[in-house]
Amino acid sequence: MVVLLSSAVGGTPEHLGVRWDPACSRRTPHGHVPADRYPTHLDTLSGYGEPVPQQPGRPRPHHVYVLAFDGVRLLDVAAPLEVFATAARYTGGGYVVRVCTPDGQDVTTSTGLRIAADLAAADVRRADTLIVPGHAEHVTFAGRAELIELVGQLADRAGRLASVCTGAFVLAAAGLLRGRRATTHWEHAARLARLYPDTDVTADAIYVQDGPVFTSAGVTAGIDVCLALAEQDHGPDLARRVARDLVVFLQRPGGQSQFSAASRTPATSHPVLRPLLDAIAADPAADHRLAALAAKAAVSPRHLTRLFNRQLGTTPAAYVESLRFEAARMLLERGSSVTDAAERSGLGSDETLRRAFARHLGTTPSAYAARFRTTAVRA
Repeated sequence: MVVLLSSAVGGTPEHLGVRWDPACSRRTPHGHVPADRYPTHLDTLSGYGEPVPQQPGRPRPHHVYVLAFDGVRLLDVAAPLEVFATAARYTGGGYVVRVCTPDGQDVTTSTGLRIAADLAAADVRRADTLIVPGHAEHVTFAGRAELIELVGQLADRAGRLASVCTGAFVLAAAGLLRGRRATTHWEHAARLARLYPDTDVTADAIYVQDGPVFTSAGVTAGIDVCLALAEQDHGPDLARRVARDLVVFLQRPGGQSQFSAASRTPATSHPVLRPLLDAIAADPAADHRLAALAAKAAVSPRHLTRLFNRQLGTTPAAYVESLRFEAARMLLERGSSVTDAAERSGLGSDETLRRAFARHLGTTPSAYAARFRTTAVRA
């Protein structure tokens, strides 16, 4: 069944304490919510208790606009809506959240589910925060001239920008990340850095703030960046309440590298390196010091070091350490203890493994195992 997702963060103006702004909606010119517009699908997702009533004399609410388009990733839109809907409830109407689309028409997400538009992007007068989500075909999509122009125009009317997942490609294509630090989904970070060398891509970050521009990692990281935005607006207490309501970390332990697939043996057909790399992968705990590797390859240590640098862009020692770390990571996922993973991977000791996890992922082996260990299904 296809469900039409509305961005109205609450069925009535009172629900969740959200003010209804008639100037922002093409559907309610008189400021009233038609009966068939509530309760919305978002209300059923939230499942909140008693709303916080809007208090008289409160400051103007913060207007958040999420730009949606055909092919948008559903969670990239739903995550910001859910965070700010919850924040609106706890702040007595501190946020008004709307979905805008290029032409004001409803859009179809990458899942096939349709999202209702509140207004056309051209009708956005002023956005306190503009959020640009990702697209399944992010590179070709971000290169569309009409999209680049549209995002540039919206950015001129926005006080703060944020992207979710591959939405960073759209911001970069519009020149909005030039000279700034940014991140995106771990799988696409290298491509973002390659296509936009004037952007300092931080591949492991869950989200990055550079001035008024926020970028986030993939999909559910949209929750993280929106929690950070809410914290900037209202402080850590609100962000903690919203995080508890959504049953998520306020600040995730570790970076997004812990979610990436374990690296595979690099593809190289070099006659000296190929059999050597296969041997290291087959038995990471063996003696792979430089002298032993050089003897196995029948070349001098100096020549082997040059080959590694030229073919793989790293040193023999760094390559071996990286492969051992990935081996330990897979062992932990399959249920090995920290000590067993350290020994079988060749890292040697629990302490060495802990240091490697802190360096590569910013977390501990035990915490990683708790999150990613494969659980066998019992009959």
